[in-house]
Amino acid sequence: MQAPLDLRLLATFVRAAHSGTLSATAVQVGRTQSAVTMQIQRLEDALGQSLFHRSGSGVRLTGSGERFLAYAERILKIHDEAISAFSDKGLHGSMTFGSPEDYLSAFFPALLKSFGTRYPDVEIKVVSAPTVELRTLLHSRQIDLALVSTPNANSSEEIVRTEALVWVGSKPTLALHNFGDIVPLALPASNAMDHRAACDAMANAKLQYKISYASNSLAGLIAVARSGLAISVMTQEAVPPDLHILNAPLPQLSRLGVLIAFADSERSPAVEAFANHIRSVLPSL
Repeated sequence: MQAPLDLRLLATFVRAAHSGTLSATAVQVGRTQSAVTMQIQRLEDALGQSLFHRSGSGVRLTGSGERFLAYAERILKIHDEAISAFSDKGLHGSMTFGSPEDYLSAFFPALLKSFGTRYPDVEIKVVSAPTVELRTLLHSRQIDLALVSTPNANSSEEIVRTEALVWVGSKPTLALHNFGDIVPLALPASNAMDHRAACDAMANAKLQYKISYASNSLAGLIAVARSGLAISVMTQEAVPPDLHILNAPLPQLSRLGVLIAFADSERSPAVEAFANHIRSVLPSL
């Protein structure tokens, strides 16, 4: 009789299938890359099938792997549902949650604390990335759900809350920075909504500016703002107390809509519960 499949091997296989690299899978499951390789090999030995084509750039599913992926995802989902339905301890399972860094800084501690108190047996792994990258990770199912931004705060999508973008500097007013006629900016990458909003606002106000510093890290932007060498743009809730929100003559910036986006796959009870928790708690944070 063939031995039953190990659920841990199935979970690693599903992560590897979606990430396309064993190094990324290792980070997601909290193991070394060699341990992940051994887990995949054990699963292939148990099935008597090769599940991945391996190359220097990563892994991709074989025909057998494509067929088995659907079974593995169903098995793991049903397992989580069964544990949740018959356990007096509530939900079980794991998920990978994505969010821009400023939302993580402002909201995630409170969200995690309140959710973890209610569902201590749900494991949440966190990925920090800009919205454009999170959309790609959701599409490839490397993350299960994410908080993402939309430039249209009145979008027809389900907006959980709106966030104001603000100018941030080391001194209370722009004049006190003594920048002269050209305002130096510290902004994230050009594909980020904050970057586009800042440049569009300055152009519409016919104010001269230059992008002096670029960083996709909120900590990096805060550090430059603290130095007084440039001003930055971030969501209002992410502004540290030692920095100042700057107003006129700088133009008013737009508000972003914050919404929950999901991977294109069946949602586990744990994912649904966390999404509902975000909808309930986030508007009041």
